[in-house]
Amino acid sequence: MTSQIWSLIGNGVLETLEMTIVSTILAYIIGVPYGILLKITGKGEILEQKIVNSILALFANIFRSIPFLILLVFLIPFTRAIVGTSIGTEASIVPLTVGAIPIIARMVEQSLNEIPYGITEAAKSMGANSWQIVTEFILPEAMPSLVSGTAINMATVLGYSAMAGCIGGGGLGAIALNYGYYRYQKDVLFITVFILIVIVQIIQESGVFTAKKIRH
Repeated sequence: MTSQIWSLIGNGVLETLEMTIVSTILAYIIGVPYGILLKITGKGEILEQKIVNSILALFANIFRSIPFLILLVFLIPFTRAIVGTSIGTEASIVPLTVGAIPIIARMVEQSLNEIPYGITEAAKSMGANSWQIVTEFILPEAMPSLVSGTAINMATVLGYSAMAGCIGGGGLGAIALNYGYYRYQKDVLFITVFILIVIVQIIQESGVFTAKKIRH
């Protein structure tokens, strides 16, 4: 491969990391409160609200059910309204964030559901209010699971970012498509896929290591 291709791959790695990290952070800012609301408004929970919980669950299920490539196309007008364009790295962050929010929300809800209800009862007996129960009792107990979930979610967003290359999203996905597929450069395709696998492994192992540290 030429030095120009290696330079493109290097830029592609940086763009992919930018899309993945920024999208994950933005998605967690919205997804974590979303998941907490799904948990605490459920049946028998501290702020049980059947209608609110049903609406939140419906939206999460709808957006989780849409294939990401279809979501990319569906959100093009919204993406243009937010960043002024529908192609490039910045434009890809919008659908990546939207696509990750319901996944994160459901994973947060699942992590919180793993916490024994006895912890909530103990918090109530000590006079803790709903905010304190969530922030000082439930979330700290769920932290190892949440950290492991973060690694899984980042890997998911990374995979989505590769698909964003199909509509000019940039990153390694665009390089694999434009050079590896359209121009039949199998070496470029192999290298980009290999780099994506390595990044996923680093993310996953980092998540497992951090979760173990927190658990200890």
